[in-house]
Amino acid sequence: MISHKGQPLLQPETDSGEPGPPREVWGSKLGFVLAAVGSAVGLGNMWRFPYIAADSGGAAFVVLYILLLLFIGLPVLLAELAIGRSTRLSPIGALRASGGKRWAPLGMLFVATGFLILAYYSVIAGWTVRYAIDALVTGFPADPGARFGEIASGGGAVFFHLLFVGITALIVMGGVKKGIERAAVILMPTLILILLGIAIWAATLDGCREGYAFYLRPSVDDLLNPSILARAAGQAFFSLSLGMGAMLTYASYLSRREDINGEACVIAGADFGIAFVAGLAIFPIIAALSLFGDVGESTIGALFIALPTAFEAMGGVGRAVGILFLVALVVGALTSAISLLEVVTSSVMDELKASRRKAALLTGGAIALIGILPALSLGALDIMDHLAGDVFLVFGALLLALFVGWRMKGATDELSVGSRPIFVRLLPLWRFLLRFVIPPVLLIVFFTSVMAALKALGIMAD
Repeated sequence: MISHKGQPLLQPETDSGEPGPPREVWGSKLGFVLAAVGSAVGLGNMWRFPYIAADSGGAAFVVLYILLLLFIGLPVLLAELAIGRSTRLSPIGALRASGGKRWAPLGMLFVATGFLILAYYSVIAGWTVRYAIDALVTGFPADPGARFGEIASGGGAVFFHLLFVGITALIVMGGVKKGIERAAVILMPTLILILLGIAIWAATLDGCREGYAFYLRPSVDDLLNPSILARAAGQAFFSLSLGMGAMLTYASYLSRREDINGEACVIAGADFGIAFVAGLAIFPIIAALSLFGDVGESTIGALFIALPTAFEAMGGVGRAVGILFLVALVVGALTSAISLLEVVTSSVMDELKASRRKAALLTGGAIALIGILPALSLGALDIMDHLAGDVFLVFGALLLALFVGWRMKGATDELSVGSRPIFVRLLPLWRFLLRFVIPPVLLIVFFTSVMAALKALGIMAD
């Protein structure tokens, strides 16, 4: 491990004999990759991606998303992995160890961002659980808009929010191997199989070509639109779980024998692949029933109004497909929520020297309590989403790029450990991107996101 002055820090060895503080480790490379993919893949892929794409030029948004994922998201992901594995600490301690006390607030920002996101994310996940139960028991409602109005806030929303946080906390209490990894190994293959099946079925629908054309045919004018660029960047960070310390925390449980460059490529590729397949599943369904106007109306239009309308209109087959789709949503939401709670739990364990059980109960309880507010008010949920999901994430990623690019010592050495030669040769490009390309892009995205958030919250006029 490297200190902020570039000198090795002496620490006790782990049970495996590796340098670093005693710490849990992943049981296998597959377990880490599936857990990290699970962190990246969630409602960000299947909830945010479709409505943002529909409202941002369709294919143009997808093209920009791919470019930003490769040249912005992947380098920042590698930066988080390098910090996490080198320090073997959660965000606050990791930034303090690798950059000094002045950088500890960045770790605090990561923890606060993950805390706030999970507080409202669990409310949305609770909606998906309730929709899945409703679909299984009574079928999809004839008027999804009215039904959503009934369940979006109030006592029922609070109950399902608390239920979801409770399930997440139980898994995190189980630890890295027996809790997080075991859940990921079961849940992620389930999600992928369901989503692939729905995408194949959607290809048989009348009108699917219109959905594919919208999704896959870019407009040059839209490609140059700075607003779409900002939304694509925000989606890339939200989807990859960047700027909230999730990947940093997961990397802190990694062995130094692992090739984190290759694993980062797998994580980013799987994240995009699942989001892309989700679009192949959703847009043909929307096109088949001419529901494009309903998708971009709000952040919940695609998921809780347009798609239930489509599934209901398709009869028995639509109900079966809809139930499977909601199950996939619940699974994706759970794997992402686990990583968010682990960030906060791990930080409490490291900073307060608490046991995992006590830390998970404390942090889960606090998140459950704060989440009651967005469960009772859609306005509060919207504010938290704009602040944490659009502003804090990008700001945290910007500071992280500056820190690793200009301040952190030994970052390229860390990524070289266990890496294949082809990745080692690309590390100078990685450092160049972190120093000279990513910061100005993220500054533009950050400014645009702040302006959009102020307008959405009514603080600034259009």
